[in-house]
Amino acid sequence: MTTRLVWFRRDLRIHDNPALKAACRGDGARVIALYLATPQQWEQHSMAPRQAWFIRQHVASLGRSLAELGIPLQVAVVPDYRASIDWIDAFCQRHRVTELFYHYQYELDERRRDAALERALDGKVTCQGFDDGVLLAPGSVTTGSGTSYQVFTPFSRAVIRRLSQALPECVAPPSACGTPLRAPDIPDFDYPEQTVSEADFPVGEVAAQARLAAFCHQPAAEYDAQRDFPARPGTSRLSPWLAVGALSPRQCLVQLLENHPDALTGGPGAVWLKELIWRDFYRQVMVARPEMSRYQPLIPWTAAIDWRDDPQGFQAWCEGRTGFPIVDAAMRQLNATGWMHNRLRMIAASFLIKDLRIDWRQGERYFMSQLIDGDLASNNGGWQWAASTGCDAQPWFRIFNPMTQGQKFDRSGAFVRHWLPALDAVPGSALHAPWEWADKQGMVLDYPRPLVDHKQARETTLAAYQAARNKESSR
Repeated sequence: MTTRLVWFRRDLRIHDNPALKAACRGDGARVIALYLATPQQWEQHSMAPRQAWFIRQHVASLGRSLAELGIPLQVAVVPDYRASIDWIDAFCQRHRVTELFYHYQYELDERRRDAALERALDGKVTCQGFDDGVLLAPGSVTTGSGTSYQVFTPFSRAVIRRLSQALPECVAPPSACGTPLRAPDIPDFDYPEQTVSEADFPVGEVAAQARLAAFCHQPAAEYDAQRDFPARPGTSRLSPWLAVGALSPRQCLVQLLENHPDALTGGPGAVWLKELIWRDFYRQVMVARPEMSRYQPLIPWTAAIDWRDDPQGFQAWCEGRTGFPIVDAAMRQLNATGWMHNRLRMIAASFLIKDLRIDWRQGERYFMSQLIDGDLASNNGGWQWAASTGCDAQPWFRIFNPMTQGQKFDRSGAFVRHWLPALDAVPGSALHAPWEWADKQGMVLDYPRPLVDHKQARETTLAAYQAARNKESSR
């Protein structure tokens, strides 16, 4: 009998799962499923304990769903990707697997792992991969000269043109492949885990689909007007499920267009559609520019920037003790919940890089160590945008002012007051520069004074970037 193995990675769902659907094509073959935890690999990439917990819960949920379909899920723990190759090779021999199905992952280590596994299985097991985690496969949307896009706006236009011609389809979950089974036991992943609020982040693809439907019903149409205000529920907050693959970008697109069919032509929902396209953009950049997976800047001259070694400043930033309320509230939200509003991610990153002039890679790693929605492409791409080191980046001479950012996007102070109760006595007009108000009142706040003078820090950062540019041009 033909035995097919479906290897689950960041695709922990049975709906819109092309690899699973292909394996269960109804010809009587035996289908089994596999999930491998790789704790040493996760540690190398600073995976957040929250995300490890979230993944484990979704593996358990997936196991229950597969058991109802009569598909057994084997869950095992191996140290890293290298060990996973030998483990799967032996597993395939032991279970007489003839075909292996999986979804592509686009990070460099993952692509190397899959290539090595295909070499190891060559002649023994037929491997079939499918694109996933994207609307369109990396490399399928190129410039007129056939090269990868380096700037988001023309890439976005090209993607929308493609989607207007033919939309990607979501595949239905497979039919049962046998009689229902007992749900599998999920072993400990040998990795630190940190639970999160299931009210904020419920487990399972059914919960993810319900959240997607609720967001697309109306909030998606108002996304452009609401998305920058962290005290409002204006964003989808779907990134945790997208990161572990309990939800696919295709499902997001289909649901969006069912509710807002004019999103592709600039109508309601168009701005949120661009957020989905940003995810594709960073993945196609990651494939085209392997240095992104190596945590290297994509603009060569920025490698010469003179970063400051400031462990105390970095720790203060991590803990939300910079003296700038919008930055500190953002970091405390991250530390407490594992999630941060997107506008705040930009503000917090800009402060670390361009006020403290600390290497963006330190911040990128710290975010990954905390985020329940940690994702290398989006996280690295966002940090390189803030650092002006990416292929489509914030211009290096534009530097966020943390006080005016707070005044603009949290004018009422609702978000800051929630996370910084020590500032409750400060009036709204002074909330984003509380030290100035406290000095005038002769008061001492239970809140730190600013680590830096923003105006001075801006000037020294501009000089450091200019020096790096000059160094490159003089070569």
